[in-house]
Amino acid sequence: MFLVQFALGQMTILSSSIIIKEMTALSFGERGLVASPLSPAKASRNRRVLIVEDERELCLTLADRFEDEGYEVEFAHDEQSGIRKIGEGTYDLIILDIMLPLGSGLDLCVRMRRMGVLTPVLFLTARSHVAEKVAGFKAGGDDYLTKPFDTLELMARVEALLRRGSASETGRADGEYQFGPVTLDVLRKKVTLNGQEVTLTSREFQLLRYLAENSGKTISREELLEEVWGDLSGNITRTVDMHVAGLRQKLESNPRRPELILTEPGAGYRFQP
Repeated sequence: MFLVQFALGQMTILSSSIIIKEMTALSFGERGLVASPLSPAKASRNRRVLIVEDERELCLTLADRFEDEGYEVEFAHDEQSGIRKIGEGTYDLIILDIMLPLGSGLDLCVRMRRMGVLTPVLFLTARSHVAEKVAGFKAGGDDYLTKPFDTLELMARVEALLRRGSASETGRADGEYQFGPVTLDVLRKKVTLNGQEVTLTSREFQLLRYLAENSGKTISREELLEEVWGDLSGNITRTVDMHVAGLRQKLESNPRRPELILTEPGAGYRFQP
């Protein structure tokens, strides 16, 4: 059951495990008092979002918000139904709860990345420890938001992930970079090593693309966090190191002596094809 309170133009929705706060404008319509979100511009139509969450009341709340912003929303309520929907459909964004019946959101994310699905993943969970966030990124997640959360922040993060996904489709006219035995096909979101496809997480792909587009330039960890991860205040720069190490393991002939992604001590990383 929801308890809705109105105070000073703010709507607070209480459910069993989450509080969602959002600035609203109140107006009278045919159905009585209506709360209209004071949100940013509407999202482009036909953006598809899959939300894997077992709390049904939260799903209904998120469905209302996403549909109001112009998104198409589908739901799954456990790991098995989630991986089935991911295998059968195409989505622009996937939101995963970590604690799921019949498995976990972390395991689901790992499975979809192994399937070659590069769709951005936002973890939405009550777990807030740094170790849990790191586990989410290692599993292939792109962003992390803890409950209780503000829906304005949620939508801002969703829009940022979708913008970065769109940006990854731009770059060179032919959308392809060749550096030694490695080929990066931006348009098809595909990476090959000696002709064999390499499975990258969505974040690894975005990181490789950004490095490739800035070949020869030393890029600080702070810049990479801002440009590839977005504004994640408080996240440590070791996140960048972890993802660079992952790319080296997958692309370098000798990850201990990298020739492609070089470390510039005290400065950051330099992509040297």
